[in-house]
Amino acid sequence: MTIKEFLPKQPYTIIESGRLTCSAPSNIALVKYWGKKPQQIPTNPSISFTLDSCRTTTTLVFSPKTTKGLAFEVFLDGKLKPDFGPKIQQFFERILPYIPFLESYAFRIETSNTFPHSSGIASSASGMSALALCLVTLEEQLTLTSNPEYAKRKASFLARLGSGSACRSLEGGLVVWGEHSDILGSSDLVGISFPYQIHDVFKNYQDTILLIDEGEKQVSSTVGHNLMHNHPFANQRFNQAHTHLKEMIPVLESGDLEGFISIVEREALSLHAMMLTSDPYFILMKPNTLAVIHAIWDYRKHTGTPVCFTLDAGANVHVLYPKNTSADVQHFIDRHLLKYCQNKRSIHDEVGSGAKRIKI
Repeated sequence: MTIKEFLPKQPYTIIESGRLTCSAPSNIALVKYWGKKPQQIPTNPSISFTLDSCRTTTTLVFSPKTTKGLAFEVFLDGKLKPDFGPKIQQFFERILPYIPFLESYAFRIETSNTFPHSSGIASSASGMSALALCLVTLEEQLTLTSNPEYAKRKASFLARLGSGSACRSLEGGLVVWGEHSDILGSSDLVGISFPYQIHDVFKNYQDTILLIDEGEKQVSSTVGHNLMHNHPFANQRFNQAHTHLKEMIPVLESGDLEGFISIVEREALSLHAMMLTSDPYFILMKPNTLAVIHAIWDYRKHTGTPVCFTLDAGANVHVLYPKNTSADVQHFIDRHLLKYCQNKRSIHDEVGSGAKRIKI
């Protein structure tokens, strides 16, 4: 796979004004990527669960224009968001060679999330993947073509250029991003469905997200990734991620919950260890994040329930567990964990089916 695959191949026809809507979920990485090369290439491979309820819905309103350059406005929950402009401008400039019709239309981007924005639940992943799928859908209308498999792949390629982890939100289930010698078809350019057998226990895995802090992160993921360039432990971390992903393959095939928990929790702590030891260093966990982690460890030790935690680049905790333990784990969360959440808020989610187009 090369970038040439995603260059336009069909001539465009200009159509009148219109609108289309797509929805894409967030995802939670089990093996994390932290650090990237130019052109949004990951420094190590990763694998994630695609979520279901935590998603962004984006409506793309378009109308032809004759002026040069890019023209767009971004609205979040109905409110104009000028501060989103630079990120979308950069995204459009990066993807322009692959969808040059961007300069032929003025766009109104209307977006909404089912979860708090910029709080460590990968809103950029769901947002960029939803927008990318909208743009690829429009491209199909302009070229009078339809190839759903290629469209998902191109949307993943484009989404990566807006937010790296966004390329993992197009497909459902378990998604791999980044080249790995043991995973057939893995690529730095797109996210692919995990290509090997998956035990049934992982096909409907549960994720309850504890909203420890609903505010915006103090340090953006972009800044955090850049701090890996001169990080003293960068190479060790990249090697660790490769090793963990290799170890995850038989775990996912066999349903080895003990092995799954060990890899997932080590990955979460390694991610935050990189933040703690970068220059400048920073801490995204909060005191209640640590309280939740210790409570999960105590509960697992005393009950044997295969529940574990993972963290994204933020303070919120993802509580992961098999569906057949839902009643017991939900009782534990309600009684012992919600008190650590801001306003006792949480979001219950599970493994989902990926991005989709919505007919209006």
